[in-house]
Amino acid sequence: MPPDRPHLRPGMRVGLLGGSFDPAHAGHVHLTRVALRRFALDRVIWLVSPGNPLKKHGPAALDLRISRAQEMMQDPRVIISDFEARVGTRYTAETIDALQAACPGVRFVWLMGADNLQQFHRWQRWQDIVHAVPLGVLARPGWRQSGLHSRTARQYRAARLPGRASRILADQETPAWCFVNMPMLPVSSTELRASGVWDKAD
Repeated sequence: MPPDRPHLRPGMRVGLLGGSFDPAHAGHVHLTRVALRRFALDRVIWLVSPGNPLKKHGPAALDLRISRAQEMMQDPRVIISDFEARVGTRYTAETIDALQAACPGVRFVWLMGADNLQQFHRWQRWQDIVHAVPLGVLARPGWRQSGLHSRTARQYRAARLPGRASRILADQETPAWCFVNMPMLPVSSTELRASGVWDKAD
């Protein structure tokens, strides 16, 4: 049972933002705040992963990334969680299964940028994810068109809610997804690592 559970009650709308957060940055904060508003969420959980199966090189130590995330995102509606490390899940579908089992009645929404939508079909059990929780997709610079023309977007075209209906996404039967536009900050974890600002040895 995750210690996050006391913060979550049946009927709550809870966004899930997964990733290595290597490091967490202002872009994550901005995306989270937009998601809270546009999708009418009560909470957002940052699922700081032990590692990303799609990436060749491992991230910085988990405790370092958790600490950085807590510094960056100081909002009582946002939970910084090492849930995946504690329950031993490696893939998003497994994590969603575990969260739904631990928190019955909570209305989870998987949050991601349009860049992830573009390659979402590469994720393990990606169709299970689509049928488990609604997807809230937030546009990022340069990825809008490729995201909207992705395999997932094409296959689930009929399940797409218009952006103006974003606030009811969490209440929808799956499959359901919604793509919303937002001004994004031009910052990425990759750029921060390359610049030397984020030192894994710190």
